[in-house]
Amino acid sequence: MAYCFSKTLDSTFDEAFKKVTEALFEEGFGIVTEFNVTNAFKNKLGIDFRPYKILGACNPPIAKQAIDAEDTIGTMLPCNVVIQQTENGIKITVVDPVASMIAVENYDVLQIAKHIQEKLKRVMETI
Repeated sequence: MAYCFSKTLDSTFDEAFKKVTEALFEEGFGIVTEFNVTNAFKNKLGIDFRPYKILGACNPPIAKQAIDAEDTIGTMLPCNVVIQQTENGIKITVVDPVASMIAVENYDVLQIAKHIQEKLKRVMETI
């Protein structure tokens, strides 16, 4: 089972970032973390690295449902979204929550993951 969905855009990194965050917002997600891998590698390792960010996207009402269904599910939250520069354009990748939550073995969590999966697929279609 694939663990993510990807799409490559013909745009600038900043334009792609804006499209992704707007599409996530439209589906009820907020960005709760933003890890700039490029800056971290430069500052901590002294190396130059292509533009690469990892966003932590969260839909609070659905996160609440998931935590109510499985109190330790927070170890698998938020949903990660990667925006990276490649030689073919800006690649956007989102986690497939169904693939990651299948290990939980909780029917309610799996149903919530399917709902989030639908939302993330719409995000990918929108961008």
